[in-house]
Amino acid sequence: MNLHCDTCPVRGSAACAVLSDDERAALAKAGRSRTLNRGEMLFAAGDDEAACATLITGALKVSGIDKDGNEQILALVHPAGFIGELFAPFAHHDVVALTESRLCVFARSDLERAIDTYPALARALLRRSQEDLLASRNLLEMTGQASAEARLAALIHDFAAAASDTSCHIAARFELPLTRGEIASMLGLTIETVSRKLGELETAGAIRREGKRGIELVDPALLQALSGRQSA
Repeated sequence: MNLHCDTCPVRGSAACAVLSDDERAALAKAGRSRTLNRGEMLFAAGDDEAACATLITGALKVSGIDKDGNEQILALVHPAGFIGELFAPFAHHDVVALTESRLCVFARSDLERAIDTYPALARALLRRSQEDLLASRNLLEMTGQASAEARLAALIHDFAAAASDTSCHIAARFELPLTRGEIASMLGLTIETVSRKLGELETAGAIRREGKRGIELVDPALLQALSGRQSA
């Protein structure tokens, strides 16, 4: 399916935002739109297909299998995030949709030509790669040092920020894209601890659970304080 940049919800926040309208239109001719269902794989470990993509809507996880055969979630990709083999090879990792997700996908060769043609795009992708590296370091630090409550509060805060359609504030309501088992895997906790800490965050008045995965932020400032994150 062809790309429609004029209606793209991440038009102003994706790496291609640095391009002019004409440059973006030229780039779009080389790409295609793809929709994944929950659980569908974008890239599998060892895939020969060299492609890159920007996530338009939904959420993805980057995961691997440890020596005991257990899944380890290494990173999450939120809307406007870039995924692919351009700067960070995924030869040993799977990239899987956590929810129904829509992406714009490019062959790596096409994106490499675009980078040669538009140096601003190369700089934007490099900045995004650096941001992803920082996020990975923060995750490692959090899982190694923070309390279970702080880890969960930080993850919920990050999901709320990703679900917002503006950088001015985080979303008041959203659906958790991860199961409790996936949250436990990512944060280095047990499923029982995740369930207990969700209840404690609700009792404290930071959140309210709605249905199976719905989250309402009752007190975003309290949630941020519990996460140990500094205000932006």
